[in-house]
This record gives sequence, structure tokens and C-alpha cells, in this order.
Amino acid sequence: MVTATDWVTISSLATAGGTLVLAVATFSSVRSANRTARAAERSLQIGLRPLLVQSRRDDPAQKIMYSDEQWVKLPGGAAVGEIRGEDGHETVYLAISLHNAGRGLAIIHGWRFYPERLTGPQVPPAPETFRMQTRDLYIPVNDTGFWQAAFRDQDDPEYGPALDAVKARLPVSVDLLYGDHEGGQRVVSRFSLVPRSDEDQSWLPSVVRHWNVDGVDTRPLPPTG
Repeated sequence: MVTATDWVTISSLATAGGTLVLAVATFSSVRSANRTARAAERSLQIGLRPLLVQSRRDDPAQKIMYSDEQWVKLPGGAAVGEIRGEDGHETVYLAISLHNAGRGLAIIHGWRFYPERLTGPQVPPAPETFRMQTRDLYIPVNDTGFWQAAFRDQDDPEYGPALDAVKARLPVSVDLLYGDHEGGQRVVSRFSLVPRSDEDQSWLPSVVRHWNVDGVDTRPLPPTG
């Protein structure tokens, strides 16, 4: 015979069991919802992610104006480095013709110049070490655009090495820092610029490395082989 006390105990156990089942179901539902949300977020990010590479040789030339109203003609698939001005007051003008191979609008935020061709193990520079662009440079999806910069200040410690490298037409390297139109998903892409022997005195650019700044880097350590 079941007493009243037994019925209370059975009722409590049944309630506890039901609560546990509900908790498990809720936990599973929340986990599933979180996975779905993360997948949707990743899909959205991929749809906004830019990726810059050198443009093709058959892409149209671009005419670029600098802040001091100087102009350069930038052929497709090329980079230019020009010295203008009189001795002692020379300016170094730089530009690279680019193609956005990603799925989102690219906005270039900053740059770094190296008066040499970087080889061997490489690590990405910190974003705060980049020189900021005078203006944002926009490159549409699956379209061409450009990067431009200039050295004008003779007191800049990088001015002399850049001037000498461009005058001597030496291989150089350029890092570009850019992201999507919301300012996120930043990437650093390193370009190697090798002088051409043709008459236009341009450089041949090629992208050699991409680093993910805001996400997980697939190459967190320098290569060893």
C-alpha cells in the first residue's frame, strides 16, 4: 500500500525528472542555435572578406593623382616608383595596381615600405606600425584598383633608403593593411616588387603572403623549411 508520504516522494522525483529532461532539451537547443548562429556569422563574414592580389597585365592602365596634384600612369599588373623634384627636394611616388579576389569591398588603411626584397621566415608586422593612408582607398569586388603613397619628408628615416632603392631600381617589398567596409576582418598582404627590364621602367608586383589580423592565423609560426 502506497502512503501519502510515498506519493509526495514519487511526485517530487517525477518533477525533478521532468525538469532534468527539459534542461537537457534546452541545453541541446541552445547549442544547436549557437552553432547555427556561428555558421551564419561566418557565412556573412566570408561574404564581406576582401583579398588583394596584383592585377593582371591586360587590366586597363589607371591614372592616379597624389595629394600634391602630381599624376602617374599605372599599367595593369604593374607597380611604379618615380622620383620627381630637384636634388635636395625630391619626392618618391609609389603605386601598385591591385585586384580584389575576395568577396567583399576592400578598404586600404595603411602601408609599410621595405627597401629590399624580404625572403626567408616572415612574421606579420603589428598594425600600429603601419603608416596610415591620407585617404581610404576602395577596391570593389572582382575589380581592379590601386594603392598609392609617397615619401616627401627628408627628415623621415625611411626617406633616404626609399629614395636610393627607387633610384637604383632595386627589388623592394610593400605591406598593405586593409579590411572590409565595416573596418573589420583586417588582413596584411605582403607584395614583392621586382624591376622590369622593359621601357616603361615599372616594377612587377607579386603577392607573397597574407596574414589574418583579426581572426585565427593559419600560419602562427614562421616556416622552418
